[in-house]
Amino acid sequence: MVCSECFHEWNPDEVPEAAEDAAPKVLDVNGNELQNGDSVIVIKDLPVKGMPRPVKAGTKVKNIRLTDGDHNIDCKIEGFGAMGLKSEFVRKA
Repeated sequence: MVCSECFHEWNPDEVPEAAEDAAPKVLDVNGNELQNGDSVIVIKDLPVKGMPRPVKAGTKVKNIRLTDGDHNIDCKIEGFGAMGLKSEFVRKA
């Protein structure tokens, strides 16, 4: 295959090495890499829309799922239900 703009040639059957690790790395506040299924601890009180109380600092969240976007952690917090968290407000447990 040949690019019509820059005339770069490539074989579509070959997978580039960089594409294998295309999943973005999600880091906690301390720089530790997070993975699906990890447990994390909230490091500061986080207000939740529609709830009378915030998620308190020190709350342990188990079995997280990593996603793309601004809130890159999906989880279930006891007493609050399913929600998205930003990785900058958690540390690995």
